[in-house]
Amino acid sequence: MPRRAREKSENGIYHIILRGINKQMIFEDEEDSIKFLQVLEKNKDRSCYKIYAYCLMGNHIHLLLHEGKEEIGLVMKRIGASYVYWYNWKYERCGHLFQDRYKSEAVENESYFITVLRYIHQNPVKAGIVNDISSYRWSSYNEYIWKNKITQITDVDKALDMINQDREKAQKCFEAFHKEINMDGCLEIEENRKLRDDEAIEVIKQVCKISSCLEIQNCYQEQRDSYLKELKKVKLSTRQISRLTGISRQIVLKA
Repeated sequence: MPRRAREKSENGIYHIILRGINKQMIFEDEEDSIKFLQVLEKNKDRSCYKIYAYCLMGNHIHLLLHEGKEEIGLVMKRIGASYVYWYNWKYERCGHLFQDRYKSEAVENESYFITVLRYIHQNPVKAGIVNDISSYRWSSYNEYIWKNKITQITDVDKALDMINQDREKAQKCFEAFHKEINMDGCLEIEENRKLRDDEAIEVIKQVCKISSCLEIQNCYQEQRDSYLKELKKVKLSTRQISRLTGISRQIVLKA
């Protein structure tokens, strides 16, 4: 069945989700997240796109981008290739890290633009990772309220100017808007699991006595299968084990 053509944004603004292949983790530690933000910044200068929002989750990434001199497909290809090259070098692995086809939707009007912005920033709260948006380090939220000490790569003027021309008032309204309880439904990632990924990662590390979930890939088959059996005993789902370790679902099932 042929793939459906991507929706083309008339104003060049897209909400994008880039996720790990087989839903595996793409950020093992803080260094990985910092590196991805550096990749975003470097390619921003090259491709002249604007970043209106980002949120780095364990196994996927949300971006709100305005394409510049290069169309969004090429932009995503550059970003993905740069990060995967570094990631594979760091973890001594090879092959794909991201799904071949990223998800995207056109963001055509100001109302939906603001909705997507909040949706992206609220991801860590709705996933149960943090209770307050501002305490999550790996999103653009704190750049909007001038509290981010990690990076400043987000083009905040567009959203804040939509809210109020007075910057201080705009930031206060921005914070209040993000605290509102809502049922925003944008481009979705379907996840069904009993444990959050950050909880499951700690379980894997403790059960297998390893420092990184990816280490299981480098074990001999007998040791690897022994680890997988133990992980299934502690009620981690086959999909979650596969996603966090990068080991295929079929191998996890057979173990």
